[in-house]
Amino acid sequence: MTQFKKRPLQLALAASLATLVACGGSSSDDGPGSNEGRLSLSVTDAPIDSAAQVVVEFSGVSLKPADGEALEFTFDEPKSIDLLALQGSASESLLTDETVPAGEYEWIRLAVNAEHDGVLDSFIELDDGTMPELRVPSGSQTGLKLVSGFTVVAGGTANFTIDFDLRKSVVMPGGQAGAFLKPALRLIDNTSVGTIAGRVDAEVLVDQCADPANQTGSVYVYSGADVTPTDVSGAETDPLTTALVSDVDGEYRYEVGFVSEGDYTLAYTCGALDDDPEAVDELVFFGTANATVEADTTTEVNFTIDQAEEETTEEQTDA
Repeated sequence: MTQFKKRPLQLALAASLATLVACGGSSSDDGPGSNEGRLSLSVTDAPIDSAAQVVVEFSGVSLKPADGEALEFTFDEPKSIDLLALQGSASESLLTDETVPAGEYEWIRLAVNAEHDGVLDSFIELDDGTMPELRVPSGSQTGLKLVSGFTVVAGGTANFTIDFDLRKSVVMPGGQAGAFLKPALRLIDNTSVGTIAGRVDAEVLVDQCADPANQTGSVYVYSGADVTPTDVSGAETDPLTTALVSDVDGEYRYEVGFVSEGDYTLAYTCGALDDDPEAVDELVFFGTANATVEADTTTEVNFTIDQAEEETTEEQTDA
């Protein structure tokens, strides 16, 4: 058991992202023209504790070509999406095979209906059954903007998922009505992602959790191998994402979907309920584990009671 000190999770409205290039595809008679491509866009979520639903109403999507005016896609009917239901490898579509001009794009903007105005379009349902309104600051006016670069290849298909990390994003201000969503967003190229999944042995929960019957804990995922929440220079490290551990047919399991290819470090904790994104917390983790993610592959990492602090079992299977 190792105790790490963690800095506040970032509350970013815009995610600064490296350029993502979509995979190429062949055109067909009913496909895009020679100077066009197709774009699909979905949303997914990293979970939050103490909530039954986190519903956001999306009204459209805007895309900004590097050379030209923004393209507007306004939905015929707003899409009300419970982000909390989109855990693991689950996602929900915003755009599907839309024909767009080929070339480079500068940003994506999501239009949402989310104000503290007495209309329950976007809201959070807490475990006690109350449903405060969910407000995205300036979201109804300017939307949620991801400042990034990506490319749509002529005659090809671009397929991306936007990850809402709700643990970093939902703020319940004391003494104020409603809740705020300050999204920490990631744009993920679906052509180069895999999944991390595994189990946490029941003996670990008994050993680590104060109330194993009601508290199954979470797995935190960090970018890079052999990473700890505090690096050797003393600068703390935030997790890339997290996953709740759930009872699945008597076995305690977790799943992290839409993980880009590369190396990662995982750590299990029962202290996620005490993880305040606006404060510096001390969380107790049960060891760490390295995982290497490959596209279209599930990497399994298990946490067992008899393992040494940094030992786990790891295997890769076809997704």
